Amino acid sequence: MPNIALELGKQSASFGVKSAYGEELEVDGVRIIPVALTWSGFGGGSDEAGNGGGGGGGWAIPVGAYIRKGDDLRFEPNLVSLVAVAIPFVWVAGRALSRVIRTLKK
Repeated sequence: MPNIALELGKQSASFGVKSAYGEELEVDGVRIIPVALTWSGFGGGSDEAGNGGGGGGGWAIPVGAYIRKGDDLRFEPNLVSLVAVAIPFVWVAGRALSRVIRTLKK
C-alpha cells in the first residue's frame, strides 16, 4: 500500500497561491482576478497491520477582486465577506479587552 501521507502531499502541492487567487476573467474589456482567504488541512496514517486511512478538508472566504481597466489596477473588497469575518473578530477582541481592563482594575 502506498504511503498515504506522501500521496496527500503530492495532491496538495497545487494548492497555495492557486487556491487564493482565481483565474483571470475578462468582462467587457475589464480584467478581474478573484481573491480568497483559504485554509486546508490533510492527514493520514496506518497501523502495524497495514490498514490505513486519510482525509482532508478546507474552506475559502471570498475577500474581493483585483480589477484592471487599461493601466488602472485596484482592489475591490467583498464587503459582505469582510463584515462576516470582522464580526466574530471584533467580538473576541472586545471580550479580551474587557478582561484585560477588569484584571488591571484589581
